[in-house]
Formats: sequence, C-alpha cells, structure tokens
Amino acid sequence: QVQLVESGGGLVQAGGSLRLSCAASGLTVSTYAVGWFRQAPGKEREFVAAIGWTVSITDYADSVKGRFAISRDVAKNTVYLHMNSLKPEDTAVYYCAAGTLPVKLATTYNYWGQGTQVTVSS
Repeated sequence: QVQLVESGGGLVQAGGSLRLSCAASGLTVSTYAVGWFRQAPGKEREFVAAIGWTVSITDYADSVKGRFAISRDVAKNTVYLHMNSLKPEDTAVYYCAAGTLPVKLATTYNYWGQGTQVTVSS
C-alpha cells in the first residue's frame, strides 16, 4: 500500500526556516520522482520543487529559487524540503507527490500526501 506522509509544518515568523519531510511507504523514493506543491487559500495549487531519480536532477519554481532546497535520504526513504528566508506569501498547505518524472505539472504525479500547513507571520 503506497502512502506519503508530510510533516514539519507549523507557524514561523518571516525570515525563519522550516524543514518539511515526506516519508514514503509502499514505494522507494530512489526510483521515483518526488515533487512538492503548495496551495494557499483562494489560489490554485502551484509547483514548488522536484527531484528526479538522481540527486543531480532538481527543479524549482522561480519564487523559491535560492531559498528552498529539496533533498532525498534513501536510507530513510524520505524526501525533504528545506525552506529558508520564509515570506508571508509562502503560507500554504504543502503537499508531496510521487511520479515518473520531476515535472511541474501536478496531474502527472500518481501518489499524493495529505499535506502539512505552513503559516508565515509578518
């Protein structure tokens, strides 16, 4: 049974940092592409970051480049999203997803977690 569970969200002040985790079961993160997406109230879901089957293949949304970093721990079967210099506009529910390729299109991913709330205060 495939399951993705996000954790690490919470309330943080602007300029602070958080590390989100995506723990996978039923699949191996080293053989799947994993993406992070977010959805704020009243807005559509948007791409944040993705990592391919190797660490050398990554992609980021322009809005988070230089501030966020995606990584994979194969031994723990977990993908992380390191978020630094957080801004109020980063406030959203963050979701991880697994699929074939590290693309920006959400509909190409096969498995999704339930999300974790990130709130950044000004």
